[in-house]
Amino acid sequence: MTEPHSEPLSEIAQRMLTRRRALQAGVAGALTLAWYRPVFAWPREDGGAPSLTHGTGDRIEVPEGYAWRVIKAWGDPVLPGASEIDFAAQTAETQAQQFGFNCDFVGFLPLPLGAEDPQRGLLVVNHEYSSPELMFSGYDRSFEHATAARLQTELAAHGLSVLEVSRAKDGGWVATDGEHNRRITGETPFEIRGPAAGHPLLRTNADPKGTTVLGTLANCSGNVTPWGTVLSCEENFDMYFAGELPEGSDPRIGPWNTRYRTGALQTWGPKRLARFDLTQEPHEPHRFGWIVELDPYDPSSRPKKRTALGRIMHESAGITVAEDGRVVVYSGDDARFEYLYKYVSEGTYDAEDRTKNLDLLDAGTLYVARFADDGTGEWLPLVHGEAELTAEHGFSSQADVLIAARSAADALGATPMDRPEDVEVSPVDGKVYVALTNNSKRTEADAVNPRVKNYHGQIVEIDEGEDRTSTDFRWEHLLLGGSPEEHGGRYGEGSPTWLSCPDNLAFDGKGRLWVSTDGQPKTIQKNDGLFVVETQGAEKGQVRQILSAVQGAEVTGPWLAPGDTSLFCSIQHPGEGSSVDAPSSRFPDYDEARPPRPAVICVWREDGGTVGD
Repeated sequence: MTEPHSEPLSEIAQRMLTRRRALQAGVAGALTLAWYRPVFAWPREDGGAPSLTHGTGDRIEVPEGYAWRVIKAWGDPVLPGASEIDFAAQTAETQAQQFGFNCDFVGFLPLPLGAEDPQRGLLVVNHEYSSPELMFSGYDRSFEHATAARLQTELAAHGLSVLEVSRAKDGGWVATDGEHNRRITGETPFEIRGPAAGHPLLRTNADPKGTTVLGTLANCSGNVTPWGTVLSCEENFDMYFAGELPEGSDPRIGPWNTRYRTGALQTWGPKRLARFDLTQEPHEPHRFGWIVELDPYDPSSRPKKRTALGRIMHESAGITVAEDGRVVVYSGDDARFEYLYKYVSEGTYDAEDRTKNLDLLDAGTLYVARFADDGTGEWLPLVHGEAELTAEHGFSSQADVLIAARSAADALGATPMDRPEDVEVSPVDGKVYVALTNNSKRTEADAVNPRVKNYHGQIVEIDEGEDRTSTDFRWEHLLLGGSPEEHGGRYGEGSPTWLSCPDNLAFDGKGRLWVSTDGQPKTIQKNDGLFVVETQGAEKGQVRQILSAVQGAEVTGPWLAPGDTSLFCSIQHPGEGSSVDAPSSRFPDYDEARPPRPAVICVWREDGGTVGD
């Protein structure tokens, strides 16, 4: 183990600011040094690939030979002419031109489209939610200061950012200005497409046809489609609405009544943002909870909400193409005792004609998973008129089934899971991996969810054979989270380390699974991190840590850049649990005049080798 870096904090901060200004001035291609090199590094004793131990400090830690830099942080300019953030004078207008808050999913697309070894590309980044206590000085949880102007600023901090990036000489990537740069916010118009478009429950005073909605909220994970669009998942949208659900709504996915838990109609509602008040717009919540699709190559395009994939708290959109050409999308409903879903398109993917693929997600069959204790399982079709999904049971159309997907899945007897979050498909053997983060409320175990009071989660491997459209599968655990000695964790023999609370997933070209963690129990007293897990051979289930986050943060949205020599990920909610006025983190500026800022970073091997090796 090397000694901690002893450079004064003030010098580190000054060097960071100087380098960022240089990047923004357009000289990124000449930079050969990373912003940061590792503070700690732990080579494996057997001489193999390095693995960190769990970190505790307020700094990013990566192995020896790795480096990292910030691509964009909250408040950095995105659109041409955008200003740097003024923390004391934030407005919705300025925030709508700047990088949003709490970045989550990160997806890379090559420039130009189809380039095999791109030196330029697009990063599409989700902004899941706002944390007002980490945005505004003097934040008052009593909500006395929650003006409409402040809430509009928070709304503008949601959505997505599209960034042009280029490969730097040092092997990392940097943000550049470009015509594709774009901000999608909570006010950007979206089309509503698929079977639920126009349904009475989606009609509002502002949109009597039920086909256009302003904005996207709670965008968690996502994916890139084979035809070069981005899928972004609306998850905890219920936090934004207050009031009672109207007749015909799915009672299984109603509003919390308040994001800040201060009482009904005290959040985005009356006298502030009227469309979030169900007494004024009772149908507005039904216009959220979908998977949305964005074409980042066309900055003038209008993003779409794809209702054929069902309305749940979507965490993910694992996507693949079946042998017969149909597109398959897997998605987890991220809440305790919720379900795992799969969508199979009616139409087929055309690799030669991109335009033919742009509406493949508007017509198909949605399924929900039922796991058996003998290691088998089945996908149950959520199709109107079949089984219990009839008018007699409250489902008068396929649109009703999709809007109330949770209740429909209940009716079919799907298996309640321990918070199914990200789902990814291996590029090597086509197996499907599901991150089940935790479930402290479970009182009865079953085979796939084998622990009561499950604080540490598990990853499940699903094998559908050669047919991705199959309705039958086999399953097994890749790992059980937590320390083997203290929490009953289970890994491959000889695993260098362990993880807790798996969340986002990604694959590299060698079929290794990259896992970010979120919400480890406070008793662990370790920072969340990014891990690589072997999925094949004698080392299957072994875990190594590649990155440790900063205090209060989770790592989200890992994405391997082309060639696997670098990766992108988000550092979300650094300093969570503290405030602007008394922050527990100063990431990434380490400037006493600045609060912590969520950021997307790039990590790479300084020798140009494959990350994770």
